[in-house]
Amino acid sequence: MAQQNKTIWVENSPLSLLKLTTKYCIKHKEVFTEKLPCGSLKLLDSLYLPLEICESLFEICQEEHLDIDDNFTNIFADFQNSKLRQLTICNSSVTDNGMRCLLGHNLKKISITNCVKLTTQTLEFINECSDNLLSLSIDNTFQIFPDYLSTANPDSEDEFEDDDQEVIENIYEKRHYILKAPRLKNLCIKDLYIVQGRNYFNVLCKALPNLSHLDLSGLMHSQGLQNLKFLLNCPNLVSLILHNVKEVKAALNTLCQMKKVEHLDISQFDELYGDFDQPSEFLEEIIDNLPALKSLDISGTNLAADYSNIGGRCDGKQCDIPGLSRRIENPLDFLGLYKTHHEASRRQHIPALVISGNSSEEQILVAGRRYHDRPMILENVLDDLMVMIRQETCKNLEEVVDITVLSMERYCKEKKVQRYASAILYYLLPLLTQNKYMVFNVSVKQKMMGVLLDTMVEHKEDTILMRNGCMVLWQFQVPQDLLCLYERVVDILLYIGEHHSGEDDSYIQRAAVYLLNGLVCHVDGEQKKAMGIKIIDTMLRIVRNKLDWKLCDDVMETAWSAMWNVTDETPANSERFLDQHGMELFLQCKETFPNRLDLLRSMMGVLGNVELGQRAVNNIEMWKKRQDQLNDEENLILLLEGQN
Repeated sequence: MAQQNKTIWVENSPLSLLKLTTKYCIKHKEVFTEKLPCGSLKLLDSLYLPLEICESLFEICQEEHLDIDDNFTNIFADFQNSKLRQLTICNSSVTDNGMRCLLGHNLKKISITNCVKLTTQTLEFINECSDNLLSLSIDNTFQIFPDYLSTANPDSEDEFEDDDQEVIENIYEKRHYILKAPRLKNLCIKDLYIVQGRNYFNVLCKALPNLSHLDLSGLMHSQGLQNLKFLLNCPNLVSLILHNVKEVKAALNTLCQMKKVEHLDISQFDELYGDFDQPSEFLEEIIDNLPALKSLDISGTNLAADYSNIGGRCDGKQCDIPGLSRRIENPLDFLGLYKTHHEASRRQHIPALVISGNSSEEQILVAGRRYHDRPMILENVLDDLMVMIRQETCKNLEEVVDITVLSMERYCKEKKVQRYASAILYYLLPLLTQNKYMVFNVSVKQKMMGVLLDTMVEHKEDTILMRNGCMVLWQFQVPQDLLCLYERVVDILLYIGEHHSGEDDSYIQRAAVYLLNGLVCHVDGEQKKAMGIKIIDTMLRIVRNKLDWKLCDDVMETAWSAMWNVTDETPANSERFLDQHGMELFLQCKETFPNRLDLLRSMMGVLGNVELGQRAVNNIEMWKKRQDQLNDEENLILLLEGQN
């Protein structure tokens, strides 16, 4: 498994001209496309999009979480005037027809993640245009591959029920390939489950003679994997990843024949899968029979047994893992021991240069880098980091924050990952600020806040994540750090303030409204106008809700304070206040809470900003006196209570 090289620590420099122009084009597609009657987009005549611009369009869509649908992919159906060499598409609503527009570019590299509308028809389109394909990665989109190769539909009770289905499903065996990519070197298919067809993986692998890197993490077959013998069809493999594949335990003979393998991953997440019958002998056979082996991952297994299980040490060698004693003079470049049985990563003499484990900060950080594509493992890694932070033993602050934010970004929908990660940021951001890390610049802060806001929007109803999100936002410098994403921050704070209003959510609502008020009092001009209407409407709804409960709390007072700030020198916002019956709410608050001076002061501030035309004067006689007559609290109370 390749270690993740991506990082959030970037230089504080402006975006490139290519990125800026691409962002503009994405928001204003009419500058380079025309919209067809069916809704699809078509590249304007006489326009040519070179490779760099086409790939930049996809990159920006992914960064900004914009859906790549069939309407968008139709832009690239013009193979003469648009160019693509590689494709990375995630969380997209694209269908088989949309993919056909992209695959027609004879791509060299394809990565598809969580595209639920794709079917086996996409696989056929890949086969039609696969002459140049070198790398294919399919994650959480396994339905692209057929799930059986039988001569009858496994869901059918009658084997003669559907002859057409039989012909369609059996075509892979008849033509002797599932994936036809003669130059393919890298294949990754995760969590593939095959229902029927014992010959499935022989058919798959025989058609890929140049395969050198294979990842079949989570592979399952209802009829068994036959000791993984299909791997012998790939004699040139140098990297083999079988993470969480149950049948690894029965495949020792097959694995020992993979003589060219340099990286082998037989790690397990499920504890039952990781319990080998003769762990030391199994590991020793692997080491003895794979002469090219440089990297081995046995995380989550009992393969790193201790000497007490084999009757004690008698060889006199300094190696604390019995099966690895022959690598003392030639240590492995990498050894994965994360969550191994018997706490193997704690041992002193381990023949490996780099170790992933859970016994030290260094080992945990290695695990965080190497297992970046395994959300279940990352949950444990982030939990380990959280324990380390609470114990105040964290030394490599930048590395921890890097892994944390990248985990949040990659697994936005994984609630546990987000909870651990947001808690880590809450504890570590003050340290970054206090120590004035030079790398903690404006670009990095904007990246962090963008990832955090993505999480908050995705999990709006989760009380814990909303609380964590607000607490993390407070760790930035308010308001200056938040102004770069002003509209997004305001949107989520308004949602929290209005919808997390129950008794159990009082802290979250208060934190959100406080933060909102801290923001709006520092903006003016267009920013105040842009969100002013939304703020007025939401604050009035919050006030109505508090009035229904006859509750005057900090949230009620801050809501009026926010309206005071947002109506200042902004006639449009003031007009909105009047249109939404703000004066009626004012009177109700005055009558219900006549002795709350802080509340009354904020209310008066709002009305001081509102241009009180004839409409307001005719409805409320007490506003015959101007606000500038108010010099102290006594006059304020007298004016509000009226002359009785």
